[in-house]
Amino acid sequence: MDRPPTASRPAGTVSATTTRAHTRDSDPRHRRDRAIVPTGTADVLLRTEGRAGFLTLNRPRAINALTHAMVLAVDEALTAWEHDPDVTTVVIEGAGERGLCAGGDIRAIHDDARAGGAASAAFWRDEYRLNARIARYPKPYVALMDGIVMGGGVGLSAHGSVRVVTERSRVAMPETGIGFVPDVGGTYLLGRAPGELGTHLALTGAPVGAADAILTGLADHFVPSTELPSLVRDLTRLPADEAVARHSAAAPPGVLPAQRDWVDACYPAESVEDIVRRLLDSGVPAAKETATTLLTKSPTALKATLATLRRARTLATLEEVLDLEFRVSCGSLTGPDLVEGIRAQVIDKDRNPRWSPP
Repeated sequence: MDRPPTASRPAGTVSATTTRAHTRDSDPRHRRDRAIVPTGTADVLLRTEGRAGFLTLNRPRAINALTHAMVLAVDEALTAWEHDPDVTTVVIEGAGERGLCAGGDIRAIHDDARAGGAASAAFWRDEYRLNARIARYPKPYVALMDGIVMGGGVGLSAHGSVRVVTERSRVAMPETGIGFVPDVGGTYLLGRAPGELGTHLALTGAPVGAADAILTGLADHFVPSTELPSLVRDLTRLPADEAVARHSAAAPPGVLPAQRDWVDACYPAESVEDIVRRLLDSGVPAAKETATTLLTKSPTALKATLATLRRARTLATLEEVLDLEFRVSCGSLTGPDLVEGIRAQVIDKDRNPRWSPP
């Protein structure tokens, strides 16, 4: 599939508000050299300070869920800063206390899918192109992955060159629970995790903490959340690697190393049904619990996820995988499970999706 053509950008822009939800706003130490950069939406706030350009996702009530306008605003900022010699580092963070980004605005996708899905396809096209751009960005791109980082939030962070997690980080690709498939390059990342850990995370959608995010290749550095203000301060005056090294520490132990034996034994099975059977027959309580979890997910999404992940492992580049994911994502708009999964999880919140086929 050819790469999607570059989409045009809206001509009109509005100035970003100078009032930020982030608590650092009131700290005079972070006002030096501040410059507010206009964007096309107040949901993305940009500032330059010292040698760094800061990009803040600003929908804290929605855990900074990503909209199409936000994708375009981030892309425009990266263009401006790429050619600005005074900006040597780009930093992405989330407003509020809950997390960097909980993913795409799936309420909007739900409504659009019911109307044919054209807007969702356009959103994914620009989002995936942005993911690829982040991966090859020529300047250090520092992602502060504090709190919840899921779905589209992984796409905005885990392709960056410097990825920082904290003890509060919860990183996940939870798409199978809404009848969807890991996207934003998620199958590229998880397909390259050690052993079958990526298959486990892709199918279950289980969130991981800092150490497990580093183990699976979704992050690089652990920094205690209490150190983030100091890290941000240093990023304005030091090279990114040096700034992060000053605050990095050993992450608290994760849970995945203890699960490797049964994960690597069960997930190479040929089909989803065989994986579930191996998990149930393993004699390991955690594996049996995982089988129960898988049985709550969309069967169609599980099969599509397994096939996409295994295909992604054979592709050489992130761009090739994003093209694959784009086709799979658009295909999900033609079936019932995506709309039904979002309805059950987000709209009606009955947590009782009626998958088709069951």
